[in-house]
Amino acid sequence: MRVGLLTGGGDCPGLNAVIRAVTRSLIRQCNAEVIGINDGFAGLMEKRTQPLTWDNVGGLLGLGGTILGTTNRLDPLQSEAATQRALDNAQSLGLDAVVAMGGDGTMTIAHGLAQRGLKVVGVPKTIDNDIEGCERSFGFDTAMATATEALERVHTTGQSHGRVMVLETMGRHAGWIALEAGIAGAADIILLPEIDYDVETVARVCQQREQQQHFTLICVGEGAKPAGGQITLDTPAPTDHGKPRLGGVAFALRDQLQPLLKSEVRATVLGHVQRGGSPTPFDRVLSTQFGVRAAQLVLEGEFDRMVTMQAGVLDSIPLSRVAGQNRRIGPNDPLLQMARQVGICFGEAGCA
Repeated sequence: MRVGLLTGGGDCPGLNAVIRAVTRSLIRQCNAEVIGINDGFAGLMEKRTQPLTWDNVGGLLGLGGTILGTTNRLDPLQSEAATQRALDNAQSLGLDAVVAMGGDGTMTIAHGLAQRGLKVVGVPKTIDNDIEGCERSFGFDTAMATATEALERVHTTGQSHGRVMVLETMGRHAGWIALEAGIAGAADIILLPEIDYDVETVARVCQQREQQQHFTLICVGEGAKPAGGQITLDTPAPTDHGKPRLGGVAFALRDQLQPLLKSEVRATVLGHVQRGGSPTPFDRVLSTQFGVRAAQLVLEGEFDRMVTMQAGVLDSIPLSRVAGQNRRIGPNDPLLQMARQVGICFGEAGCA
C-alpha cells in the first residue's frame, strides 16, 4: 500500500504530530509506503513529494508548523483540467489513498476529489475550532492557551494603569477562541462574531468598572461587529485566496470607546502568534488520536470521510457533511449561558 499525506490551509500546532501518527501507524500495521505531498494540493498538482519513514518522523510530536509545508493556491477544483491533473498525478504516483489534513476549505477540495474517484480521508485541523461535525479540532487548545496567557498579561498592566484593555483573537466568523480564552482569562466583556455588540452597552460596562474596579478587560473575536455595522477588514484589505482578510476590530473598538470613557483604551492584536509554536499536551494527544484513526480508516477502506470527535468519542463522518460548512456558537450554547451566569457581558443591549 502507498499512501500520500498532505497539509492544507493555514499552519497549525499539531500537524506534525498527525504526520507522525499516520506514518507510524500505517507502517506498523501493514508496512505501507508513506509519501509526504509538499505544500498541500499544490504539491499534488505539481508532483512534489518526499518520503516519510519511521525514523524521519521521529521528533515531530512537539514541533509546531508542518514539515510538509502548506498553501491554499492551485485549487484542484478550479477547473475540470485542474481536477483531472490532480487525479492523474495521484495515479502516476501510485497512491492507493490520500490523507488530507486541513480546515473546511481542505475538506471541500478533498470531498470534490473523492467524488471523482480519489480515495481520501480527512483530518480536521484549525485553530478556529469551526469544522462542522467536530467538537474539538487539534490546534484549538494551543491557540486558546496562547490567547489566555495574553489576556492574563494585559490584565495586570490594565489593572496597574486603570485602563481598558482590548485583546483581539483570530477565529474569522466563529468565536470559539474568544469565548473560551475570554472565560479562562477572566475577561469582563467578550465580543463574538455570532453576537453583534452595542457600543454604548460596552461603554456602560466600562464606565461602571471605572467607578469600582478601575479597569476593564475585553476579549474580541476578529469577526465581531457592532449592531448595524460591518466586519472590520485589514487595511488595505488583502485577501486570503479570495476571502477578505479580517483584522483590526480591536483598534476600531478602541476608537469607538475612547470618546465615551475617562480611562485610556489600549488595543492588542494577537494575530499569528496563536498559530505558531509547540502544541499543548492536549493537542499532541488529540493529534495522535486523529492520526491513528485516519490510518485505520485507510486500512478499512472507509474513504470520503473525516475523522471527528463528538461527545469525547472518536469517530468519522462523511466529508459531504463538512464541505462548505462552518461550526459556530449557537445562541443556547452551554458555555455562553455559563459565562452570562458569572457576569460576563457579550455586548448585548441590556447586559449593563
